[in-house]
Amino acid sequence: MELENLKRMSLRYLQASPAAGPPPLTGLAVFKRETVSDLEAALYEPVVCLILQGRKKTSMGTQFAEVGPGDALLVSHHVPVLSRITQASANAPYIAVTVTLDLSLMRSLYDLVADAPQLSDPARSFTPCRADPVWLATLGRYLDLLGRPIDRRVLGPAILRELHYRLLMSPVGGMLRSLLTVDSRASRIASAIQALRTDFRQLPAVPELARLAGMSETSFHHHFKAVTGTTPLQYQKALRLIAARTLLIEQGRSVSEAAFSVGYESPTHFSRDYRRKFGQPPSKQQPD
Repeated sequence: MELENLKRMSLRYLQASPAAGPPPLTGLAVFKRETVSDLEAALYEPVVCLILQGRKKTSMGTQFAEVGPGDALLVSHHVPVLSRITQASANAPYIAVTVTLDLSLMRSLYDLVADAPQLSDPARSFTPCRADPVWLATLGRYLDLLGRPIDRRVLGPAILRELHYRLLMSPVGGMLRSLLTVDSRASRIASAIQALRTDFRQLPAVPELARLAGMSETSFHHHFKAVTGTTPLQYQKALRLIAARTLLIEQGRSVSEAAFSVGYESPTHFSRDYRRKFGQPPSKQQPD
């Protein structure tokens, strides 16, 4: 029944959300799709995604997950992800709720929960799980603020804080808490990820990234792959290809323009990498 109530409230929230501008509730978005999708690529920010209806397959490097109603996917770092909605129809559309994680808010909570038992492997930044009933109830109270502007202003920040707290204390909160720990491997890898994201057009200087993370090159490679499911070079390549896909599909750029814009020196090399990742040559992605 909890999922049915959340589905009803989520659809109401979706109808009330503007096409542009900030969402009615900070950090919360609802997605609905009535058909299955092709393979889609995106750079996920730290987020938790709750599936209310339908199914979705997702992969990050060597890590894979298939999630359905009542499942959640927790992402603690900025990571390139491939996904495909595998179950959706007009009568039973795919419906999902995402809550963008506010790391500043998490840090304000961390000192209060730092000594709590570690219940999950802190090495993974991409974790599927069964949604915690207490967290679902908190999400329901947050959605219930829609249409009550005074309550939303007064109670919204406190409930959003509670949503973050419940995640930190959940069985899959280990990576989030590790990320918030000063000088932890997770936080040091996050610094390297930020450096890669800042200038993905340049080939990554692994020795410099390892130095930034305070690790030997061997240790850095090991921990980077444990967190992201990829090597630094594969991560950077994924960033390039996702950016190129946006240029091709949304801006109608030519294959050569997209290749050079994201840092490739050879359109042929770009086309080969693109086809390997997405299953189609980039020329097939351009609008008619």
